[in-house]
Amino acid sequence: MAATTSQASLLLQKQLRDLAKHPVDGFSAGLVDDSNVFEWQVTIIGPPDTLYTVLYWPNGLASSGAISDGGYFNAIMSFPQNYPNSPPSVRFTSEMWHPNVYPDGRVCISILHPPGEDPNGYELASERWTPVHTVESIVLSIISMLSSPNDESPANIEAAKEWREKREDFKKKVRRIVRKSQEML
Repeated sequence: MAATTSQASLLLQKQLRDLAKHPVDGFSAGLVDDSNVFEWQVTIIGPPDTLYTVLYWPNGLASSGAISDGGYFNAIMSFPQNYPNSPPSVRFTSEMWHPNVYPDGRVCISILHPPGEDPNGYELASERWTPVHTVESIVLSIISMLSSPNDESPANIEAAKEWREKREDFKKKVRRIVRKSQEML
């Protein structure tokens, strides 16, 4: 087990260095505590042209050209000792309203599910976790999830139901959390 933990630690340190040298648009990542490479703080910026951004007009006039500004959503990525053989868990610590995010903030996307066949038959093994994923590919998948909710297999049933049946209410709720996230800066 110690050898596995050591390999996981080295890999996570390398991925952290790579992200520091080559930042990726749309998110930032770092350690929650410098003494623990297995827990990361991630800030995701709401992707452009999605509900997770806010449009505003610099001089208050709609005709002057809108500026898009993303929300800022914090999450914790917790890596298992046998990473990359098993996936991390990701939980938003910022308020989030999305069909694929449980009410407690846990993210539910296929690549974060354990490798192999889905016991419920909803996902192909190829859609689930594989050791080739990196912090970058995980966060980019979460950003993609924000852009395109999957309401067919929701983690948050209320959000999925509102997404399908009361889209304007859903949008209003998301706009509120985006504004709130910007005020927290």
